[in-house]
Amino acid sequence: MSTEAPARLGKGGIDIVLLDGALADPDRDATIKAARALKPPPFVALCGDAGAVAPGGVDATLPKPGSLEESQALIERCVRTRLPINVLIADDSATMRSIIRKILSASRYTLETAEAAEGLAALKDLSSGKFSLVMLDYNMPGFNGFETLSEIKRVAPDIAVVMMTSTVDEAVATRARAAGAMAFLKKPFYPSDIDSVLDRYFATAAR
Repeated sequence: MSTEAPARLGKGGIDIVLLDGALADPDRDATIKAARALKPPPFVALCGDAGAVAPGGVDATLPKPGSLEESQALIERCVRTRLPINVLIADDSATMRSIIRKILSASRYTLETAEAAEGLAALKDLSSGKFSLVMLDYNMPGFNGFETLSEIKRVAPDIAVVMMTSTVDEAVATRARAAGAMAFLKKPFYPSDIDSVLDRYFATAAR
């Protein structure tokens, strides 16, 4: 078994680890173990054939590049996962905002969070231009979730919006996606649900 990769990881200073899907299992597992021992742990991606199953400890599965251009694009995608982004949590429930903030703070991605208690306040915060992602409650007093979503997409279409609601009506989810929401989360949701949304946002395949 080769010890070169684990030994290099043991020196620290690594942000991203790209694993060749053709690595022998012992080499791959030793590398993943060494990566996970680092603080903070690097982003670990397995590069392999489509449909490859990622082992435990891998953050994403990505297609293996076949050219220099594809390799550059792959590196850019991975680097993006290490850059901090600003997330606005817009929900009239302080408890829900706190829960979402805690989940985001434990994410493998680097996220800076802020909060808004209703739609108009969220739009005011978004006018700063610093936010890339919004976790938006559907049922808020005053300017509701759909009105806020429509205005966000009108003035800042590049901002990704995740609509959240406790309703069981599938029509709400369909309407949210049609209005431009990147994803829809049904309350109560779990950290793994938000992880899946973040994987989509960062354009990486969920494990």
